[in-house]
Amino acid sequence: MVIGSNESFSGWTKTFTDPRLCAVIADRLTFGGHIIETGTDSYRLATTCAHAEQQVVM
Repeated sequence: MVIGSNESFSGWTKTFTDPRLCAVIADRLTFGGHIIETGTDSYRLATTCAHAEQQVVM
């Protein structure tokens, strides 16, 4: 299973507002797994933002 996120684990509390729930989710997802940090920006997010900016300008 692969799970991708543009947010670091510390930022997951924006989505999972209960800190204990957030910790449990991160614990279950990472137990026995491998975390690969690419350190790159999301191409899809950048494209979506650029498209949205073009719509506002027009």
